[in-house]
Amino acid sequence: MVVRKRSTGVVAVLAVAGLALAACGQSSGGESGGTIELTITQNAIAGGKNAAGADFIANWVIPKFEAAQKAKGKDVKVKFVPSGVDDEQYKTKLSLDLKSGKGADVMDIDGIWAGEFADAGYIKPLAEVVGPEADSWDGWAQIPEAVQGAATYKGKKYALPVGTDGRVLYFNKTLFQKAGLPADWQPKSWQEIIDAGTKLKSSGVPVPIQINAGAAMGEATTMQGVLPLLAGAGGEVQQDGKWTGASQAMKDALGLYQKIYGGGLGDPKLQQEAKGRDKSFQQFADGKIGILMEGDYFWRGVVNPKTGVAKMADRDQVVGYAMIPAMEPGKGIRGQDFVSMSGGALRTVNPNSEHPKEAFELATFTLSPEALKEETKDGNVRITPRTDVNKEILAGEPLLSYISDKVLPLTAYRPPVAIYPQVSVALQEATAAVVGGTAPDQAAADYQKKLEGIVGGAGNIAS
Repeated sequence: MVVRKRSTGVVAVLAVAGLALAACGQSSGGESGGTIELTITQNAIAGGKNAAGADFIANWVIPKFEAAQKAKGKDVKVKFVPSGVDDEQYKTKLSLDLKSGKGADVMDIDGIWAGEFADAGYIKPLAEVVGPEADSWDGWAQIPEAVQGAATYKGKKYALPVGTDGRVLYFNKTLFQKAGLPADWQPKSWQEIIDAGTKLKSSGVPVPIQINAGAAMGEATTMQGVLPLLAGAGGEVQQDGKWTGASQAMKDALGLYQKIYGGGLGDPKLQQEAKGRDKSFQQFADGKIGILMEGDYFWRGVVNPKTGVAKMADRDQVVGYAMIPAMEPGKGIRGQDFVSMSGGALRTVNPNSEHPKEAFELATFTLSPEALKEETKDGNVRITPRTDVNKEILAGEPLLSYISDKVLPLTAYRPPVAIYPQVSVALQEATAAVVGGTAPDQAAADYQKKLEGIVGGAGNIAS
């Protein structure tokens, strides 16, 4: 999955600005002849953005759900409200509708927006909107607790996870063989990564290790770099309501960057280029990078032999993958030996819905085993939030199965709050400083100073 930087403050601006309502679709709210009318919206539109998702809702979900409701004696009519705009425009449309007490009954949001929407009162805990059915849905038993965390804010579930991903270490088995490294490599500490990089360098590999750094790579630096390393050192960017400043975990994470880029195991210049991440993809495909930290998007969309942007015809034979180790065994967050980071979309019920129980039934129907298996067939396979479905649909997808089975149970998520993108940029700048030669402790201290200005002072920082 490509993670894009997003602008901030949409909800905050709406709270003070008298903006005109941008209709995003809403429940009619009334019943005509006993008919219950529902609407569902996504940032998807037939023939345009996320067209497959739009077609699935319109052509499969709606008729199937209406038929299922009819079998239960309910006359339910569902309308899909499409959208095919930039994510920030979609976010603004949702915010405007929700602020006005309107909007679609069921709506998809980016997981990173959840806290912002919740704090603004635009969405509410499912149990408050729907009732006890929200907690008793049988699907929860099939969604790992770590994945449920993406839909949880301040201890309450605000939505249903729609899908997720995970970060791992990729490595070139051919280069590893030349360096005398095993094809089933699984480092158990950061030192073992450095040791492998040193052997790769000795064997002539141009770039032994690539871990995204710098502001040019944007959110990719944070999600495929700083945050997994921070988690591996036992820290999180926000814990117990406070932001992590110049903590030992932060210094340790930046220290690994120093070992890689100050020790000649990575390419510092690559981290500064406008298209450095794309270049790193091509270099890996060309056998010039030995180890690279990325999400499952790299396997599906980058080195995919058929559709990748940096195709590798021999991907399945040459590309290996391993879990990201903690700094040392047991030193990761929650005492883990291995760590990861994930993102993903959420599906929630509008608190303004006049038919919240039926809306919740619609939302859960889209995440039923039958629906998810239908949605992911014909080349649209992806990691779903459900382990029962993943075991079936990912049977022929070794990397995705690996992430579903091994990585998702131990993953973590970004804090879903409005100021996170600003914090993310500060983290990117800290890595850029280290790659440029600044000592990790100094870069961590400078990061904390910036953080104080972002989060409202030292009182909101734990270091």
